[in-house]
Amino acid sequence: MSQPPIIGALSPRPQRVRRGDRLEFRVFLTAYRFFARLPRDTALRAGAALGSAFYLCDRPHRRIALRNLEIAFPEKSDAERRDILHCACRNLGRTGAEICHFERLTPETVGRYVRIEDPDRWRRELAAVADQGAIILTGHFGNFELLAYAHGLFGHPVTLVHRSLRNSLVDAVVTELRNRAGTRSIRKKAAAREALRALQRRELVAIPADQNQTRRTGVFVRFFGVPASTTPGVARLAMLTGAPVYPVFLVREGETDQHRLVVLPRVDMVRGGDRDADVVENTQRCTSVIEQMLRQYPEQWIWFHKRWRTRPPGEPAMY
Repeated sequence: MSQPPIIGALSPRPQRVRRGDRLEFRVFLTAYRFFARLPRDTALRAGAALGSAFYLCDRPHRRIALRNLEIAFPEKSDAERRDILHCACRNLGRTGAEICHFERLTPETVGRYVRIEDPDRWRRELAAVADQGAIILTGHFGNFELLAYAHGLFGHPVTLVHRSLRNSLVDAVVTELRNRAGTRSIRKKAAAREALRALQRRELVAIPADQNQTRRTGVFVRFFGVPASTTPGVARLAMLTGAPVYPVFLVREGETDQHRLVVLPRVDMVRGGDRDADVVENTQRCTSVIEQMLRQYPEQWIWFHKRWRTRPPGEPAMY
């Protein structure tokens, strides 16, 4: 039996509704319906155009993103950094349009848009960790929502650690949409306990590790050569459980609707005598993998996030 369409979900049941959330939710739902009813190729073109408009009109976010690009790529010219940002905005617009078409994806059709790079090796790796589970290291890269969704449709659903959206009404709909491919969501506030339980159930736990953390929750490692407060969650969970860490990203092929699921070599975890030092070293190893992907495909990351907002004691603000 087919599931009811998510665009009919007019009354999600979030835990808390802030002032203005309902109006924002109605705008979100209208946009969702609009893109969902367009032919897929038309929706993606419209999404890319909306991304270009966002690039031109949203000066505050453009300023943050260009500052991030200046930190990451000081060797590039202003024109080159602006071109990267423009492409990133267009990718984000396509990503939004694709999300509105998730309900049409099935285990039989998902392969039209997503292919696994070296699928035999990934099947062998998954088979090898079937009795212990694994940690998927990833980030807000490419169409990051399609990564988990497609992986579930391929027969390997993931448990996703995520930060709740500020609008709880929108968050409830997005969570329901993820659930349709078998993705189980773990709220970041309860991530440590729930992720441990998920690994005990031999699940694949996906953790995006590319966002700024507070001094209380993060450790400082070098990201593009600059100290960045980073979640130690991947390192601590791997060290506690012995679960392997596999970096997995979904790479968009140019400006098309085709995607390549890339699985990089397993990240080896250091286990020496100093646990705190090992956590920092292992977090650095994970962060270096993410940086490697961003250097290769800079137009596929969300540069608007204040990644270097939290500074080591005594360092000046970056923004």
